Amino acid sequence: MDAPKLSYLEHSSLPRLELPCGACDAHVHVFGPQSRFPFAPQRRFTPCEAPKEALFALHARLGIERCVVVQSSVHGVDNSATADAIAARRGAYVGVALLPVTIGDAELHRLDAAGFRGVRFNYMGHLGASTPIDAVVDFGRRLADLGWHLQLHFESGLVHELAPALLRSPVPVVIDHMGRIDASGGLDQPDFRRLRELLRDRRFWVKLSGAERVSRRGPPYEDAIPYARALLEDAGDRVLWGTDWPHPNLDHVPDDGALVDLLAAIARSEAERRALLVANPERLYRFEARS
Repeated sequence: MDAPKLSYLEHSSLPRLELPCGACDAHVHVFGPQSRFPFAPQRRFTPCEAPKEALFALHARLGIERCVVVQSSVHGVDNSATADAIAARRGAYVGVALLPVTIGDAELHRLDAAGFRGVRFNYMGHLGASTPIDAVVDFGRRLADLGWHLQLHFESGLVHELAPALLRSPVPVVIDHMGRIDASGGLDQPDFRRLRELLRDRRFWVKLSGAERVSRRGPPYEDAIPYARALLEDAGDRVLWGTDWPHPNLDHVPDDGALVDLLAAIARSEAERRALLVANPERLYRFEARS
C-alpha cells in the first residue's frame, strides 16, 4: 500500500480562541516512526508518519495541555506507539487501546498502569472486519473494575443496529465523531435522532470531534455546528472534543487552528467550554482535577 500524497504534518494556524487552562484534546492518533513502531501488515491504509513530537508541538501551538491518544488500526493491537506517547507526558496524556476481547487480565492491568482508560472498537467498512457487538458488551464487564470505558466508531446508519446491545453495557460508552452523521441530512434525520435518544442514558458520551468528517460543505465546516451544538445541549456534562489529528483517510488536511476556533460557535460560553474541554475529560479519563 502506498502512502498518501498529502502530508498530515502540514502547518496549522494559530487559533484566535484562547482555551481554558487544562484543555484536553480527547481524540488524536500517533503513527510511527516505523523504525521503532512498524505499521501492522494487515492495515487497511498507510498514513504519513505522525510521531509524538509533532503532536506535542501542535498542542503547544493550540494551547492544549491534556490529550487522549487513541490507538489506530494502522498499528493493529500493538499499542506500543500510543503507550510511548502517553508515557512521555507523565500523566497529562492518557490512551485508548485497540484490543481483542480475548486479551488476558494481566495485560489489561499492565495497560491500566501505563495510562490507558478504555478500548476502541471500529464499525467502519473501510477499516475491515468488526468484533460482534454482543462480544464487545460482554467484554465490558471485564473493564468495569478498571474504571475503563468502551469507545465505538461506527457508520451513522449502524446506530440503530448497535443501540440495543449498547444499552446493556456495564461501563460508559463513548461514541466517536458525532456518530459520523451526514450534516446534509438535517437535525431530524433518523440516525441523529437515535443518537440523541441514546444520550438520554447517562452511560453514553459523545465526541464533538470530526466536524471535517460530517460536513458536506468543507472548510470551515460550519454545517457541522448545529449537530455539535444540539449534542452539547442534550448532554453538556458528557460531551468531549478532539482534533482527530493527524486526520487520516481524508482528501484534505484540516487546519487544526480553525477547528479550535469552531469551538466558539459550538460551546458558546466559558462555562460550556470549560465543561467540554476540562471538567468532562477529568471525570472520564481520571485526570487530576483543576481548581
